[in-house]
Amino acid sequence: MSRRVVVADDHPLLLRGLADLLRATDGVELLEAAGSGIRALSVIRDQRPDIAILDVTMPDVGGMAILKVIHEQDWPVRVIFLSATMSGSQIAEALSLGVWGLLLKDYAAHSLVDCLDEVSAGRKWLPEDLVARAREDGGIDVPKAIASLTPREREISELVCRGFSNKAIAAAVGSTEGTVSIHLHNIYRKLGISSRTTLATLFVRHVEERS
Repeated sequence: MSRRVVVADDHPLLLRGLADLLRATDGVELLEAAGSGIRALSVIRDQRPDIAILDVTMPDVGGMAILKVIHEQDWPVRVIFLSATMSGSQIAEALSLGVWGLLLKDYAAHSLVDCLDEVSAGRKWLPEDLVARAREDGGIDVPKAIASLTPREREISELVCRGFSNKAIAAAVGSTEGTVSIHLHNIYRKLGISSRTTLATLFVRHVEERS
């Protein structure tokens, strides 16, 4: 049975090489080789491929943002990330959003078909060295980073862990949504993360380790 695949990367030479490899692979129907995240998201939305191979970082819409949309919409699309390098916090976030595969670009030409076969069979392709990096939180000293938060930032973080929206947080702390967004931006920067999901995960883990 043919696997319907879309691949997206903003580097033309790499994209062309991956597209040629996929076209030459038995059982793969390449729907599109997209040079932008916006185009990739459009193809995913309209054609629902079985697998999306996405560059994590693209100038317009990166793979992480696309994965979030797929996760939120519950589309049956399995995502494989391509990256030159990924931080521990990025990997942790990708895992929390249900990524199926992680491939470093240096090894993509050699490992992509094997990764595709594993993911098609319902098995995740998550190299242990990359998963270990996520466990280490990208080298960030989490307790120290959390200790660096201001009292208001800690209060907002705890409300995020309880599932509060920005609007609800603003009402709870007597502030505005815009101010809450600024606080969240500062929190993300200090912790080296980029989502509420990862923030909640770090805080819960921190509490468990202290108890």
